[in-house]
Amino acid sequence: MKTIASILPALAAAFLVGCASKPAPSAAAAAEPAARPSEPAAAVAKPAAKDADVRWTADRSVMLPKRPEDLAFRPLDFTPPKAKDFRRTLPDGTPVYMAPSKEFPLVNLALTFKGGAYLDPNEVPGLTAVMAAMARTGGTATVAPADLDERFDFLATNAGVGASGNTVVASMNTLKSNLDESMRLFFDMLRNPGFDQARLDIMRGQAVEGMKQRNDDAGSILGREWRYIMYGEDSFESQQATKDGWDAITPERLRAQHARIVHPGNVIISVTGDFDPDDMLKRLAAAMDGWKRGDMAPNPPAPTHSFKPGVYHVGKDIPQGKVRLGRRSMQRDDPDYYAAEVMNEILGGGGFTSRLMKNIRSNEGLAYSVGSQFGAGVYYPGQFTGAFESKNGTVALAIKLMRDEFRRMQEAPVTAEELDVAKKSFVEAFPGQFSSKDATLGLFVSDEWTGRDPEFWQNYRANIQKVTAEDVQRVARKYLNFDDMAVLVVGKWDEIAPGDATGRASMKDFWKGERTEVPLRDPLTMKPMDAQAPADAPRPAPGAPSAPGGAGLR
Repeated sequence: MKTIASILPALAAAFLVGCASKPAPSAAAAAEPAARPSEPAAAVAKPAAKDADVRWTADRSVMLPKRPEDLAFRPLDFTPPKAKDFRRTLPDGTPVYMAPSKEFPLVNLALTFKGGAYLDPNEVPGLTAVMAAMARTGGTATVAPADLDERFDFLATNAGVGASGNTVVASMNTLKSNLDESMRLFFDMLRNPGFDQARLDIMRGQAVEGMKQRNDDAGSILGREWRYIMYGEDSFESQQATKDGWDAITPERLRAQHARIVHPGNVIISVTGDFDPDDMLKRLAAAMDGWKRGDMAPNPPAPTHSFKPGVYHVGKDIPQGKVRLGRRSMQRDDPDYYAAEVMNEILGGGGFTSRLMKNIRSNEGLAYSVGSQFGAGVYYPGQFTGAFESKNGTVALAIKLMRDEFRRMQEAPVTAEELDVAKKSFVEAFPGQFSSKDATLGLFVSDEWTGRDPEFWQNYRANIQKVTAEDVQRVARKYLNFDDMAVLVVGKWDEIAPGDATGRASMKDFWKGERTEVPLRDPLTMKPMDAQAPADAPRPAPGAPSAPGGAGLR
């Protein structure tokens, strides 16, 4: 007599065979009644022959190629949209980009105003960012802040205003059924901000408390000091909010900055979602009616600072040194832009396919994350940077290996395989730029504000494909000269300077071991603190600044 324990394995095996040999029923098949036992077998429908080849079977893996590189894909067929097909104008001349969709009963509205941090007064860095935040949280002239929050919440409307270096963006997402009331509140908020004093005081207190932690994180120190090195202390690119600056911010000052930036003469509108384009134009025209137009904001000013190549160090008691190195690069419309993009992809921008990742992480095990970026500026040159973190004793070796990779890019052409992989990474990822209607209109708005060539996106892939190995080597020779770069290190110098235990590299290998010691800054004033510098650190000459970015380094 068989026991339950002896029967179970056989039942399980039979069950698995049944699962492997029978396809799961479709939704339609599941909805039909099963054949009754009394009916003849012929009454049960059999799968059509054309469906037989799509059944899952245990041996379907034999259809797969033997190796991943043998996988074949259909050619990518994608035509980028053109901005002109989405652009309309209001009666007052305000540009409006629209992309209607019936996918969800939602409407997304965004107003992008030209002007950002570069319009801040030198004595009040952060003014534009505070103005933007307070435009949303500070109520309106007739609606208290808490009431405005409650009304938006009741309408399930998400409204916000934020500022960046070059723009202020006000956005609203709402149900189509609540569009009228949501737009009324949204435009009242933008046209008549309350800049409530109590809310401003709360925001000021939170900001000052946050400032006190500025020196706690080595990554934050690295980022701010790098901007000081690249752009100097007087550029909006590097300026940091201070307690004195916050104390100088008043509702009156916020209103003046608001009037300068937030008005119909300085805006491009974009709308996506469930709406009729002609009806939306009428709604927007009514919402903008009577709103005084001002002058368009100027373009951001180019930094005048010239950095001094060399090693810069900020002392911080951490087990891993944080490193960033690089230089200024090019502008967006430079003819070498595409070659520089491909060069950086091969060097350090391509993740695990890049040379820096393969050598410094995979081969040497010196850093978990390592890479490079090549940014092209719109109004002035951007930056090329390389970055990594490594334990203190191997910081110098990782810098040396990065320098070696720069030289290898300069001295020999990249391989045909590297070039092909880099080009495909751009070409095949290209449709992602237009992954949603919001993303697409965001590109068009940015392009109009910055004056980008209308045919840029149509020609982008062809321009990438034109890049040759000789082009890559040429731009590498121009932008990857290590002696033209700054190297910023945050960490314990007495552990970093000697280098690795095997003697492959030390900090004396760079600029003869010379460095500029950068003191920590007071978190509330951003002024260098009076800290005792290491005995071997070079001391600034009388009258010279004690940190990079001052006149002594111009």
